[in-house]
Amino acid sequence: MEPVILKTPRLTLRPLGLEDLKTVHAYASNRENTRYMYHLPNDTLEETTAFLQSVSAEWRKAQPDFYEFAIVCQQQQIGAVSLYLDDSRTEGELGWILHHAWWGNGYATEAATAVRDFGRQLGLKCLIAHCDCRNHPSQRVMEKLGMTLTSDSGTRIYPKTAETAKELM
Repeated sequence: MEPVILKTPRLTLRPLGLEDLKTVHAYASNRENTRYMYHLPNDTLEETTAFLQSVSAEWRKAQPDFYEFAIVCQQQQIGAVSLYLDDSRTEGELGWILHHAWWGNGYATEAATAVRDFGRQLGLKCLIAHCDCRNHPSQRVMEKLGMTLTSDSGTRIYPKTAETAKELM
């Protein structure tokens, strides 16, 4: 498969891969950065490596089941945005994470918008996103994407801490 590269006015979104190990681990292992991330933080470099190996393998498929894009700004990988497809390939779930040093500049919204539009090109009929109810910046990204709240009755239990929180969809 030809690599998918998406461009926005300020960002380049390219396949996330092992070459991003150092920058991904910088945000994926940071407790402040991953406070509301379901599967994070990564406690070891090996966890981040295993994740990036699975992402790289997925990008090599003719029809990936998910897409993990590196968010590149000013030639620096600052985060990632993902699109996970359901079995019918008609619905997708968006997700994003940015290194905290880059928060508050609209990069998550810009990157997620590009991936939302990419999903439409794939023929997706519906996109969803989930977040912890305390994660107000992610809620704002969802609103800016034109998403509407469909459920506020979910509960997430964080696997690494067993902490529970209300989940929004």
